[in-house]
Formats: sequence, C-alpha cells, structure tokens
Amino acid sequence: MSQPTRRGILAGTAATAAWGALPYRAARAQAANTIKIGVLGDGSGLYRDLGGPGSTVCVRQAVQEFGAQGFNVEVIEADHQNRPDVGSTIARQWIDRDGVDMLTDCTTSSVALALNQLVREKNKVMLNSGAATSDLSGAACTANTIHWTYDTWMLANSTGGAMVRAGGDSWFFITADYAFGHALERDTANFVRNAGGRVLGQVRTPFPGTTDFSSFLLQAQASRAKVIGLANAAADTTNCIKQAAEFGLTRRGIKLAGLLVFLSDVHALGLQTAQGLVLTETFYWDLNDRTRAFTTRVRPRMPNQAPPTMVQAGCYSATLHYLKAVKELGVAAAKADGAATVARMKAMATEDDAFGPGSVRADGRKLHPAYLFEVKAPAESRAAYDYYKLLQTVPADQAFRPVADGNCALARS
Repeated sequence: MSQPTRRGILAGTAATAAWGALPYRAARAQAANTIKIGVLGDGSGLYRDLGGPGSTVCVRQAVQEFGAQGFNVEVIEADHQNRPDVGSTIARQWIDRDGVDMLTDCTTSSVALALNQLVREKNKVMLNSGAATSDLSGAACTANTIHWTYDTWMLANSTGGAMVRAGGDSWFFITADYAFGHALERDTANFVRNAGGRVLGQVRTPFPGTTDFSSFLLQAQASRAKVIGLANAAADTTNCIKQAAEFGLTRRGIKLAGLLVFLSDVHALGLQTAQGLVLTETFYWDLNDRTRAFTTRVRPRMPNQAPPTMVQAGCYSATLHYLKAVKELGVAAAKADGAATVARMKAMATEDDAFGPGSVRADGRKLHPAYLFEVKAPAESRAAYDYYKLLQTVPADQAFRPVADGNCALARS
C-alpha cells in the first residue's frame, strides 16, 4: 500500500518560516505556542465531495476568522482512505511525531471509532463532523471526543419518523456493511418498530466498492415493503436511487428513504431524479442570512466553488469553538490535556454562522436544530444548488437522543 499523500498548510497569526532556518530555542518556542489541527478525511473515495478537501477549506476559514489571538495555528490534512488502520496510523504519527493536538472531519464511522480510542489514549481531541454512528456519544463516548454535526439517531428520528408518520409502516433496509450502516439501520429500525411498523428484511452490501445494487433492490422489492431504507451514504445512496428509478420501483408505489443524503448527493443525482426526496440535514447553505453569509465567505475557495455540506460546515463550527476554548484555557494547558480542553468546550456556549447558538452535552453530543427538507422539482429551483424546501424544524433539545438513553459513562458521573 502506498503512503497516503499529506500536505501541510499553515493558517494562523504569524508568518511561516522553515523549521531548519530557525535557531533551536526559537523553533521550540514556536512549537510550544502553536496549536496543530489535523483534518483527517476521505480525500479520494466516495465521501470526498461531502468532506475531504472542502473540510480543510472550512477549517482554514475558522482559523482565519479566529484571527490573531496570541498563538499560531497550523493545519495539516491527509486521506484515511476509509480504512481504520490507515486512519489510526496517520493519526498516531501526527500525534507522536508532529505534535498534532486536534483531529477533525473523521468521515467514516469505523475510522472515527478507532480514532476515538486513540485520542483517549494520547489525551488529545477529536471533533468528529463526518462520521455518523451515535455510539460516539453513547457506549463509546470518551472525555476527549465531541460528536459535532449529526448522527444516526438524529437521522432516524427525523427522516425515519417522518416516513412512518406518512404511512410507511413496513421497511426493508439496504445497509452498508460497516459501523455506520449498522448503526443507522439499528436506530431507524427501532423508530419503525416503536411506531408500530414492521421491518421485513435487510441486506448488507460490501463497503467500499459496491456499485451495482440491482440484486439488493430486487430483494427489497420482493419483500413487498412500502419503504426501502437506504442505510448508506454518498455514491452508494445515489447509485441506489438511480438504479431504483431505472427499475421503476417508485412508480410501483415503493418509497425510498435516503437516511443520509447530502447536498453533494442531490447535485450528483440532479433534480429530475432527486425531486421529492425527503432528507434531514443540520446545515443548509440557503437556510437563513447567517448560513448564506458563511457560504459567501468560504465558497470561493471550495472545490468547484460548491456550497459547503453539513460535514464541511461542521468542521468550521467545531474548529472555531475549539480555538475559543484554547484561548480561554491557554495554549500550554490545551496542548497538555485534551480532556481538559473538551471540558472547557462543554462549559462554553457555541455560536457561529453555520449553526447559530448551541451547546455541548456531558456525553459529547453537540446540540443544534435538525431540519427536514424535501428536494425541489426542477421548475421550483431558481439557481444551482437551490435544492431544498424546509418541511420541519426539530429543536435542538429534541433532535438528538436523550442523554439518559445513550449509555454514556460520562453522563452518569
């Protein structure tokens, strides 16, 4: 396996200088006064468009807006290839050799769960924006991790709950066969059953690398379920939706529940195919004046000048709050004790243009509203990326799993 590409990006308060050109004492002093952030995500695979390089752009935007506050901030990035072993190896090298203090993005639940244990071992910080498994603020919670943007319980509660209320009381799941897919299927199935519905079956699809979902869709059709729950994401979801349309499943009255759909997925599908799809996000660029202002600032540097997804916006929001906590705690203390830094973040209210006001619970769950959207028909869209109409807002205190139900040891202490 080839070594993943890595590139360093300095974004902060001081001009850059080559380490080799600095006197030893000056180099040590600069390192001691520098917070290092590692953006570890999918740089080349199916999650690249929803996180990846765009997440790095949004982290750099947060650093820029934080401005000169008496310490330097350095941002580096790498591609974990959606593999826990690769992600853990990179993160361990970053922490042990390069002095990285905080990890963010962390797309792919299997990778995030591995990093979750590593940052606890090393007493560093993970601000997860990309991975979905609700276990990060449940049984797997640690004092060093905050689950920032969304999770499987929230998606099941909003999208799954809406589908059941609309009459979708029998389900068949097409599930990506790794931690994220399992958690999303589990959480949604619980909502379906608790609402009096039935789960008629499920099939697990290999991850990554599956592109032909025809046999799985035919199994779902044969079950006679009213709803096919797509417990997958990104290209897996868009391929399922496209192939379901080719087979005419929706014309036969079967509903597709895209349980995790991003703006980048709708763009890839096109409105002609995606119209009418119901989905949940916690950030949408055109939601209000503040989200539009943030998007205006960051969009010129985004890949293909696309608006940020909720994962990318979450990296911005989490980084900004982290830097505020570092300032309050002091650089030396923040570098020495990741758990103390996370505790300070939990003690502070959150506030930014991407998500507005919010908070972080004892279990590491970041709280903000969730939004149920319907994808517009082509005739309703006024411009590129004008894709959503708001159906429902779930308040922050109702959007995520109750802390008492998560089995997080931190919440019991």
